[in-house]
Amino acid sequence: MTSRALVTGASAGIGRAFAQQLAARGTDLVLVARDGARLEELATELRSRAGVAVECRAADLLDPAGLEAVASRVAADDQPVDLLVNNAGMGTFGHFATLDGERELDEVRLNVVALVRLTHAALGAMEARGSGAVVNVSSIAGYQPAPDSATYGATKAFVNSFSHALHEEARAKGVHVMALCPGYTRTEFHERAGLGVSHLPEMLWQSADEVVRVALRDLDRHRSVSIPGAINKTIVSVSSVSPPNVSRRVARLVIRRTG
Repeated sequence: MTSRALVTGASAGIGRAFAQQLAARGTDLVLVARDGARLEELATELRSRAGVAVECRAADLLDPAGLEAVASRVAADDQPVDLLVNNAGMGTFGHFATLDGERELDEVRLNVVALVRLTHAALGAMEARGSGAVVNVSSIAGYQPAPDSATYGATKAFVNSFSHALHEEARAKGVHVMALCPGYTRTEFHERAGLGVSHLPEMLWQSADEVVRVALRDLDRHRSVSIPGAINKTIVSVSSVSPPNVSRRVARLVIRRTG
């Protein structure tokens, strides 16, 4: 049983669902997000409902000082973190050449650089103890090129490859690394990315609670990757064997219809 988990992007969506379901398992929590008020509200709820200890860390992972403060907490020997959930992330939508270049770089900094930094901090501490786990929240978008969401798809392809490699490295040290690759999930993410999704059929959608239930089940089973939902598994299987010139065109048609 995991005794303490640190969850980034914990104030909403998949991160919030992780916090709630881990608390229901009796796991103490360190919650990280930019919005300290929302974190404190969630912490009060979880302390009352589940009786767990909850520590709030308001931090912007795009700020070097904020990132280093969270990395130090991840690596701390006092009240160690047994599970790191790297959930914080962002997306953008549109023709790459016309998008704000600095925001695209921020996307790489958050989805890749911050995730790498926190994973490095976690594995250093966990491997020394011979136990622990890291969940890197990725996406099925990482399995094929994503025109009109090019940077996002590329960052998630990195997360997938990175997590698979670390799964193999860390398991000999008693540490488990897993990539979580959801599909369309009802959170605030799409609105923030500027991606309209009103035309998507209901069958493609999952709730954050559903995604996290599958993720924790697969984590318990020591899976290297968790892909919630039969439809998402099918999409990944087809994408994995399709030539890039086919998968990228299909992906663009889907994104354009939903944008």
